[in-house]
Amino acid sequence: MSKMTPRQVLNKVYGYRSFIGLQGAVIDCIMRGGSALALMPTGGGKSLCYQIPALCLDGTAVVISPLISLMQDQVSALKHLGIKAAALNSMLTPAQAREIYETLLGGGLDLLYVSPEKICAEGFLQTLSRVKISLFAVDEAHCISEWGHDFRPEYMQLKILRQSFPEVPLLALTATADAMTRKDIVKNLNMPHAEIFISSFDRPNITYAAAIKDKEKQQLLSFIETKHPSDSGIVYCLSRKRAETFADFLSEKGYNALAYHAGLDAEIRRKNQDIFTKKEGIIMCATNAFGMGIHKPDVRFVIHMDLPKSVEAYYQETGRAGRDGLPADAAMFYGVKDIAQLRNFIEVSNAPEAQKILERQKLKLLTAYAQSADCRRKMLLGYFAEDYRAPCNACDNCLTPPQTYDATVNVQKFLSCVFRVTGQSYAFGAQHIIDILLGKETEKIKKFNHGALSTYGIGKDCGENEWRAVSGQAVVTGLVKMDMEHSTLTLTEAAWPVLKGLERVELRKFAKPLTRKEKRKQPSAQMPAADTSLFEKLRKLRRILAERDNIPPYIVFSDKTLMEMAAFKPRTPEDFANISGVGAFKLQKYAKVFLEEINTAG
Repeated sequence: MSKMTPRQVLNKVYGYRSFIGLQGAVIDCIMRGGSALALMPTGGGKSLCYQIPALCLDGTAVVISPLISLMQDQVSALKHLGIKAAALNSMLTPAQAREIYETLLGGGLDLLYVSPEKICAEGFLQTLSRVKISLFAVDEAHCISEWGHDFRPEYMQLKILRQSFPEVPLLALTATADAMTRKDIVKNLNMPHAEIFISSFDRPNITYAAAIKDKEKQQLLSFIETKHPSDSGIVYCLSRKRAETFADFLSEKGYNALAYHAGLDAEIRRKNQDIFTKKEGIIMCATNAFGMGIHKPDVRFVIHMDLPKSVEAYYQETGRAGRDGLPADAAMFYGVKDIAQLRNFIEVSNAPEAQKILERQKLKLLTAYAQSADCRRKMLLGYFAEDYRAPCNACDNCLTPPQTYDATVNVQKFLSCVFRVTGQSYAFGAQHIIDILLGKETEKIKKFNHGALSTYGIGKDCGENEWRAVSGQAVVTGLVKMDMEHSTLTLTEAAWPVLKGLERVELRKFAKPLTRKEKRKQPSAQMPAADTSLFEKLRKLRRILAERDNIPPYIVFSDKTLMEMAAFKPRTPEDFANISGVGAFKLQKYAKVFLEEINTAG
């Protein structure tokens, strides 16, 4: 393939008319020979940020990817675009691996996918030194940070890339990374001068909801029956047993449900993931072992039947819904047992105490999110330091406002106490603030003479759990800022209007379970206007072609592309080429058969 400009590659190879978000800026940085850290939401087009430069620059782009399934899906999709790509992994036979090495050394690959373990294997970097490398891309880069929500020690060795290939552009990509994790990524990859690109974390096509568990099996069934009776989705559970229980339950109710967790035989996991990827209408009930590498774009819902471990994990997991940009749902059902179990996981782990403190605070913030009466999108984006003006009209709290109570006085007490203790040369955490409000006589209160504060004991009319709820909401709603490394609290500018009595604060009185009737009030994920009958015929044709080639249907065309075909009904190859997602390779491969179906339908 002759080298083209990035925009030409975007148009001719991928069939898209324009870059989205920060794609163009990231690609420009790599094309100039720079290095970058790019944070983009799931479905935000991260892979194009390295795939397009790989087709524009001389040499082979090496992509470090964490999962074999992820590599295989990416390579399959690229080959279906006419791109020369391969993956080196443990599933290959010696003959297959030898063939890839020969192609690589002969300059016949645009992209090579490898695991972090492979990069550091003896002799592999020496092999790469015999090849012209156009760029390195580190996918799922949050794994390189011990503070990331999915720490993977093998990633820590990747700083060797900078040492061995200092002139080669290096691109790190992830969907979620707070400030501390971003700092770790840059440090551990040894790229201090990298440009940092942070896209909006907003996923406007996802509707968020949360509720207390109340007959959880019926809640799950009701949600699926009323909103997504024939769609693909993921049901996340905290334990292996629960994943299997819900899979069995849904199967008994007539749904195509499978289980996935680390306790299953590797071949069963591979088979179940393959079915989920290649078939339509499959529901996967899984632990968080089912995570990275899920690039199925038409997942229409993600349901958490237990609390995830953190806001980052929740955002990452819900982000697997609606990757194609079409409407999707993220629902969470939670209970007190979830919180207790997650706390126990933290306490019994072998993690350093500093990391345990961080994980405790992250759990508190997630609990506060679940219990909040505020716009959920605003809270999610606020966690990643992104401002959002509510209401979003796409979360349960905005669509059906919950019952709340006037918590202004309690919040003022809490904020006032934070102000008084941080007026000294120290900052303190939420528990210490609560102890002061309750008038406790702890060693820390005695040490800093906080019993003399005017706020000492003024919160005795409330229980400790209520003050914890106030504390969590104060953080989530941005009235106080939490130092995630030390768990200390300081006031933000937003706190002063509350302290001065200029703004009221309302908190959720109780989390009301989502009932069947109430869910019907919420808008379901409707498809854009299109010829529904033709769309279904095109889906059937796509399914036949995908099964013939043993590939996932979305590799043929996404739902979004099929909808555009159904809406505009192209009649000629020229018209077909103007459909978004139809590049030159797919135009040649599929135009005739799809045009026949469209013209036959009338």
